[in-house]
Amino acid sequence: MKIQKIILPIIIVLAVTAFFSIFIVKEINQAIVLQFGDPKRIILKPGLNFKIPFIQNVVFLDKRILNLDAPPEEVIASDQKRLIVDAFARFQIVDPLKFYISVGNERVARSRLSTIINSRIRSVLGTQRLQTLLSADRTNQMALIQTGVNNEAEKFGIKIVDVRIKRADLPPANSEAIYRRMQTEREREAKEFRAKGAEMAITITSTADKEVTVILANAQKQSEIMKGEGDGQRNKIFADAFGKDPEFFAFYRNMQAYENALIGGETSLILSPDSEFFKFFGNIKGKQAQ
Repeated sequence: MKIQKIILPIIIVLAVTAFFSIFIVKEINQAIVLQFGDPKRIILKPGLNFKIPFIQNVVFLDKRILNLDAPPEEVIASDQKRLIVDAFARFQIVDPLKFYISVGNERVARSRLSTIINSRIRSVLGTQRLQTLLSADRTNQMALIQTGVNNEAEKFGIKIVDVRIKRADLPPANSEAIYRRMQTEREREAKEFRAKGAEMAITITSTADKEVTVILANAQKQSEIMKGEGDGQRNKIFADAFGKDPEFFAFYRNMQAYENALIGGETSLILSPDSEFFKFFGNIKGKQAQ
């Protein structure tokens, strides 16, 4: 019984000691073994490891590529145009010892990196015109920003994998001013298009009216020519007929005159019965006397 009472506490002490001596480094982590706050070992490979219990402690750092959303920053371009830039970065802890000594933990590192990124963005984009920042050349500007941030982050044991601009917006006041300017420009273009359209309409209408006048004139001319030819043909026929039978032609012409003069109408004619006009009616006066 006495031996068991002695062995049991020893086993418990050994178990507790083993528990506080063993630690596991996962594949996604890297570890720093500290002794009273001083770094003693750097563990980069995953697996089972040991430390001196109650004297040493372990700090785990992520070795994956991490994302960082920098707060939006207002940038003034070289042409004094303002732009709100929202950027993000991807970084990795490549030197855990330098990282621990310089910044201590990930929260502080993120704060420092955000400051560096925004400062570098102002430095690089501030030398460019707004039109350049909104064009395809922005890729080159981002490469310069990444290089500058990497040089600063290297002091913290951090490697910057990528820096990108998520969004680049104009401040509300600038957006409204640009919108009004664009609206004015579109209205001016609309007026120009309407004026050109009206001018083209007048030109087309004038051309059409001219063509109509010419067509009508040509048609009238052709009509007069054909009418003249018809009248000439008619007169020729009458002349030929008159030459063949003058008495019949005279009778026909008088019948036409009777038709036009004697058919009802509002005009009254007073003629003598022995007038030449009634020669084909015989002696009207003699008949009346009978």
